[in-house]
Amino acid sequence: MTQSAPDFAELLRGAQRSAVHLEMRDSYSVGDEVEPFDHFKKTGEVDNDPNASFWPTWIPLVKDAISRGVVMRRARIVSLPVTDYIRYEHAITPVNLMAGEQVRWLPRSQASEIALPGNDFWLIDDRLVLFHWFTGDGDWAGHAFTEDPAAVKLCSSAFEAVWAAGTPHEKFTV
Repeated sequence: MTQSAPDFAELLRGAQRSAVHLEMRDSYSVGDEVEPFDHFKKTGEVDNDPNASFWPTWIPLVKDAISRGVVMRRARIVSLPVTDYIRYEHAITPVNLMAGEQVRWLPRSQASEIALPGNDFWLIDDRLVLFHWFTGDGDWAGHAFTEDPAAVKLCSSAFEAVWAAGTPHEKFTV
């Protein structure tokens, strides 16, 4: 595993077939979401305007990938009852869907028999993995990039198992 990961946008622009993302934390506190999440906690409201907040950098990347035929899927393993952060994430997911991503949710209690890597990841074209890790408080702590066949196989297998067991966003209630 190498510490110097290519820029994520560069990785996604290079995707030819698939880009899948597995999220396994119940709370994140990454910088670009702090203000919108604080607003949600105070009001219960989200801004699903694709031109607001962090979306203007994300949506063009997704739409470009989708237009090239890349299938983008995101799976989230969550504890029940869900945290405020997961409630927020669920509320903003329609923007991911509008951009072309597919999203599924899996209650943590249903993931017990799935072999999972220790960190969230992106898997591009079943050939390279970008792992992300976070502090205990949910802030970014680093990332690592690998093309190691064993890591790719673990991540691919884990993602597909979570995807098969997961519930599509439209049918998952929090």
